[in-house]
Amino acid sequence: MRRTSGVLLHLTSLPSRFGIGDMGPEALRFAEFLTMSGQSRWQMLPITPTATSLGNSPYSSFSAFAGNTLCISPEGLCDDGLLTRRELSGFDLPVHDRVDFRAVERTKGAMLRQVFERRLAAGGLEDYSGFAEFRAHNGSWLPDFALFMALKDYFGGSAWPSWPEDIRLRRQEALQGYGILLHREIVFQEFCQWLFFRQWGRLRWELSKLDVEIVGDVPIYVTLDSADVWAGTHLFKLDEAGQPLFVAGVPPDYFSKTGQRWGNPVFDWEACRDEGFAWWIRRMRHNFGLFDLVRLDHFRGFAGYWEIPAEEKTAINGAWVPALGREMLTALLLAHGHLPLIAEDLGIITDDVVALKEHFGLPGMKILQFAFGPHTPYSPDSPHNHEQNCVVYTGTHDNNTTRGWFESGEAGPGMRRVLVRYLGRKITEDSVGREFIRLALSSPARDAVIPAQDLLDLDGSHRMNIPGTTKGNWGWRLPQDLLCVCGAGRARAEGLRGLCELYGRTPLTSGSDGAAG
Repeated sequence: MRRTSGVLLHLTSLPSRFGIGDMGPEALRFAEFLTMSGQSRWQMLPITPTATSLGNSPYSSFSAFAGNTLCISPEGLCDDGLLTRRELSGFDLPVHDRVDFRAVERTKGAMLRQVFERRLAAGGLEDYSGFAEFRAHNGSWLPDFALFMALKDYFGGSAWPSWPEDIRLRRQEALQGYGILLHREIVFQEFCQWLFFRQWGRLRWELSKLDVEIVGDVPIYVTLDSADVWAGTHLFKLDEAGQPLFVAGVPPDYFSKTGQRWGNPVFDWEACRDEGFAWWIRRMRHNFGLFDLVRLDHFRGFAGYWEIPAEEKTAINGAWVPALGREMLTALLLAHGHLPLIAEDLGIITDDVVALKEHFGLPGMKILQFAFGPHTPYSPDSPHNHEQNCVVYTGTHDNNTTRGWFESGEAGPGMRRVLVRYLGRKITEDSVGREFIRLALSSPARDAVIPAQDLLDLDGSHRMNIPGTTKGNWGWRLPQDLLCVCGAGRARAEGLRGLCELYGRTPLTSGSDGAAG
């Protein structure tokens, strides 16, 4: 059995002079760190478009298919001759420990407009290498997305349910008329997507040469104000005005006493089945083409989901509703041949969720921060209970950092006492991160993933997200030179590699004297 180890770090969190992580040189530097440290996987959050109007969350996007153009590398555009080196300084932003999304939207937007207009002035895009092929290959989603974004710009950023009735309802004459009126903006949106996916393909190729796999992330739900809902209203429970009758979320749990009211429209699973789950198959096969493995977020929602009446302000008064996940995954398996998925099976997990996961042989997730307390002997998150077919994490993007968890009081006195008993030694805020990393790597779980913040032993101010809150999330950035192959980064890589070799998570090489295997 191959045992693996990887690091969770979102693309936007990479260091960069341009205010946000991108697919440029720093991505390759981090990949080199992964290789040196014995890691074989880089796990990311969703790479679909984000927007300040949607809280900058990668789980709330205008599209389930498009790429986040804020992550286009200016250096990569230089390599393609679309920008000059001298022009790069015009897109620099001050170095901060968090992403200033508004500033990045402004500078990257100006950059992409400049590249687009320059290319048009130089002779157009029709004969530009690969662009026509990209448009044809992505014809199932790209035209709707490009028109949707052009319309949003035309209508001042307003959500599609507030657009004029003819285009809100996608009447044919309106689609044709706006397609002509907004042609230039539509082509711009398509061009930006082509730039994104061209750089993504190159990044993935470079990672494959380093034997680093990419683990992607697909949210179960899509945003109401998205091209997917606008173009496929019949697949969701909406009223005649395009507003949700019900919204998605989860009941009260560890993360929130009032539950989480996500606000996404819920699927009309019967309508999805009537189309042979065609939209789901397109969506997942698109992601299988981008990633080596995909984390399917909120997996329990494929067995049954928490449906909240749209007028409710919290998630408390929702209800469980059965879903058709088994039928959908069966259709996907028949279409694709295999299911390279990780089931995010956190939260309230019932027998039907377990049965669904086991039916398809999918690995689930174990979170060490959930393991310690009175329930430790029988907790599925406790290392001694981990099965081989799972992925163990010290924490996820929704958790505090391990040090922050220990310092903040989330790990109360009872949890701390159990943790000390479990490990057989005293634990402090300075040692808990190292101990959790060792627990994860030594686990029977086939795969282990460590958030970058835990590798760096960072406190709770560096966490990525606080569930149930809407401000201050998603902006964390990795400090320069801490996870690379030089200086302190090299020493950190060598230490991590030693642990991975000790616990059999590093592939044997001709020069290795470790204990892998």
